[in-house]
Amino acid sequence: MSRTFQSDPELTHRLTRRGMLGVATGATAAALLGAAAAPATAATDTASGVAGRGRPVLPPGRLGIQLYSLRDKVSTLGFAPVFAELAKYGYDEVEFAGYTQGSAGPITLAQLKRLARNHGLNSIGSHVGYYSSDPNAYTFAQNLTKVLDDAQALGLKHIGTASGPFRYGSTVDAWKRAAEEFNTYGAAAKARGMKFYQHNHSEEFSFATDNPKVRLYDVLLAETDPDLVFLEMDIFWAYSGQFRFSQRPDGTPAPFEPLDYVLRQPHRYPLFHVKDGVSDPANQYGYRMVDVGEGDIDYKEFISKVTRRTHGGRRYHHWQTEHDNPVESFAFARKSSEHLNSLRERCGY
Repeated sequence: MSRTFQSDPELTHRLTRRGMLGVATGATAAALLGAAAAPATAATDTASGVAGRGRPVLPPGRLGIQLYSLRDKVSTLGFAPVFAELAKYGYDEVEFAGYTQGSAGPITLAQLKRLARNHGLNSIGSHVGYYSSDPNAYTFAQNLTKVLDDAQALGLKHIGTASGPFRYGSTVDAWKRAAEEFNTYGAAAKARGMKFYQHNHSEEFSFATDNPKVRLYDVLLAETDPDLVFLEMDIFWAYSGQFRFSQRPDGTPAPFEPLDYVLRQPHRYPLFHVKDGVSDPANQYGYRMVDVGEGDIDYKEFISKVTRRTHGGRRYHHWQTEHDNPVESFAFARKSSEHLNSLRERCGY
């Protein structure tokens, strides 16, 4: 493909501070095991009016979690106790970040698929590396067939990567080359009834080194086939990208609004990472990561606008909570579920 890229003029984002700080995060796992599902269930009671009036913002059946957030529990307790806790907290879906469980012992893909199903959890997706210098590495570039075989064995509808398209550098042509590889992976996934997706960090919103007027994320969107390559917006990292790259290298303004990317092409974003942060201009990323509901990102507005724009979005999009390094991972999972299930709005979809 040969195209001329220009970053769209976009609005500056608006965030509102949430007053949900101070929830204890140092509780032991044993204490958390006894404090499970009731809050999330109560939060969805629209008749009582206790949790707020109106319809729930979170689409029914679409609350998920990226298991990377619980990697400490998976690697010690195993998938079974983790899935049991997530079911108590009201989760519907899980996104994998690997299929092993460390000291808890070996587990087959068939066992893992059955375990998730038995706990009422839909295995919605998985993160796999894009490429490696090791020719035998478990990545899309080195082992595409195996990656897709495993995803198919688990019954996944989505299979993706959290790696940025920087394999060949940060020029426009380098990202065009990576985009063509993504198209290849997308075509192979589609042939098996799955969607290939890419999960962003903040660097994807930086500018091409050979053309500082071009935002690299725009190259990715333009050069990938929308029928083959999908996106999982990590909302925290997108706003971090907004903080870091609202000016071009020469200092000229280049504002953008992460939500606008989604609203322009909502069906390219089947998955989202719901990750929160407290605004902190002294931090190089612009935010300090916190549990969902304890930060400044207005998820009521974000989720509502996405579901309204797509009309059928309540059945289309999937919202995965995540924290890269939670203080206590079960506490993070529980509080994040409670917060998202408490969000309500008066208007319909």
